[in-house]
This record gives sequence, C-alpha cells and structure tokens, in this order.
Amino acid sequence: MPATLLSVQSASKRFGDVIALESVDLDINQGDIIGLVGSNGAGKTTLLRLLSGVYRPTSGRVMLADDSEVIHARHRLGVVPENTGLYARLTAWENIRYHARIHGVSDDEAWNRTSYFAKHLDMLDALGRHTKGFSRGMRQKTALLRALVHAPSVLLLDEPTAGLDVTSARTVRELVRQLGEEGGTVIYSTHQLAEAQRVCNRIVIIHNGEVRADGTPEALLEQTGTTHLEEAYVSLTSDAARTRQEDSKPLSRWSSWWRGLFTPNVPGGGEDE
Repeated sequence: MPATLLSVQSASKRFGDVIALESVDLDINQGDIIGLVGSNGAGKTTLLRLLSGVYRPTSGRVMLADDSEVIHARHRLGVVPENTGLYARLTAWENIRYHARIHGVSDDEAWNRTSYFAKHLDMLDALGRHTKGFSRGMRQKTALLRALVHAPSVLLLDEPTAGLDVTSARTVRELVRQLGEEGGTVIYSTHQLAEAQRVCNRIVIIHNGEVRADGTPEALLEQTGTTHLEEAYVSLTSDAARTRQEDSKPLSRWSSWWRGLFTPNVPGGGEDE
C-alpha cells in the first residue's frame, strides 16, 4: 500500500461567520495524481492553502507522514499558486535559483534539476531572459520549475492551465503525467472535469466546502450509476452552490455614506420607486 505523505484530519476553516471548509478528511498518498475539482468558490483554493501551510485550520489538523504539522515543514512541498509571484527584474533562472537557495539547495544541484525539467517544458533557452516580458504561459512554466527545484514530496498546483494557450496547457499536463509516471505526487486543482480525467488517477470533488467524492474516475461513475464524469459531478453537486461572500450585517452610518459616495448609480435608474 502506498505511503501516506499528507493527511487532512477533520479540518475546517472559517472566516468570521463564513464556513469555507467543513470537516474535510483526506489522505494524499505517494504516487497520487489528484484532480481537485469544484466550481469557483467551492473551497479548492482554501484547501490548497491549508495543505501548503499558508492557512491554519480553524479546527482539525493537516499533518505530514512523520506527524509534524505542515506549517513547520513547508520545504517538503512545491506550490504553484494561481498568481505566480515572479520577480520581474530577475531572469527565470534567477527566480528559480533564489527559491532553491532559500531551501538550501546548491546552485549546481538546482541547475541540474531545472535544466532537466526545462527541456520537457521547452524552456531551456528562456532561462536567461527576464520574466518581465514573459507571456502567461512562460510565467506559469517558470513557476513550475521553481516549485520543482527543491525536489518536493508533494506538488500543489492551483489552476495550472488557467488562461494558457492550447500548446502550453498541453505541455503542463504532459509534465504532470510524467511526474506521476516517475512516482511523484501532485494535487491538481481545476474546474475542468475533462482535464482532470486526462491527467489524474484520482478525483476529489469539493462542493460548498465539503468533499463530496474521492476515488478513481471509474469508481465515481460506479458510485453515481452514470456513464460520464460530467454526469457524476452533477449528481454529486445537485444542491445550489453557495455565494462566495456573506454580507448579512447592516452597514454602519459611515460605511453607508462611503459606499454611496463612490458607488455610481445604475444607468436608467437603480433606485426604488
């Protein structure tokens, strides 16, 4: 049985009165390529931030295999956020090397690992260029190389192909598949079911802050009695999606004045008659 690398144990996350995640239990095992699937606002990014130690759970725990809290061992994780956060005045290699040095990786080791993956991403010739002029696809590839340079145990990807052209998206998917073939472990957040089915050997469906299903694509079809993953998803998420923000508290007099001052009227009338 594959070793469990990362474990989410009854984890919940609240922001004031808003429940972003509710009692999530999830084990990430070595060799898993997990498609974390859900609509916008479902809780995917919040879960990724718990897994990466950016957020602490309001209740429950997120632990590594040695029972240490993930927040104290983030060096074992590689993270590609939706916003790549590259330094525009540095070259791609300088961005990657800076990250490697933070993790105590020598320049020689960092270069060997970077050049290996850069060849697969068709990025080797671009490593000496400043990232300021990079396209979104080039920035995303650089962020992937940065996340892989310290040989993480688990790679966390937040919408890694969002906004990419067809060729760049396909290259990223091929790299993820390669990592899986080499025994790597990846959590791949996406709202594209077809993409998750092509890339991942395990699908986790999250809806309204809850894990609704966890298994292989074939197991999800069997569980729901459907013949297509999209039908399975609809069956498991039939209740209405929650709004992303709750605003039930009345505005103070100052807030009401400020909002009225800077909120333009809707053309054609927007006031009650």
